[in-house]
Amino acid sequence: MHRYQLVKLSAVKDITTFSSATIYRLIKKGEFPKPIKLSKRSSGWFLEEIYSWLDQKKESRDGGKL
Repeated sequence: MHRYQLVKLSAVKDITTFSSATIYRLIKKGEFPKPIKLSKRSSGWFLEEIYSWLDQKKESRDGGKL
């Protein structure tokens, strides 16, 4: 696997089940990983950051136990 794996918004939506609006609202509040700008009209997220965010949510749900 590559050192960094990037995913587009459609994949982030599939992984999280969130709408685009929810994802961007959480980003604005500092509660979700920010995308990186790949070109003038293209952005992507590090897949590892999305999974880490989900791990944090799971840990919080489980009372701090992974």
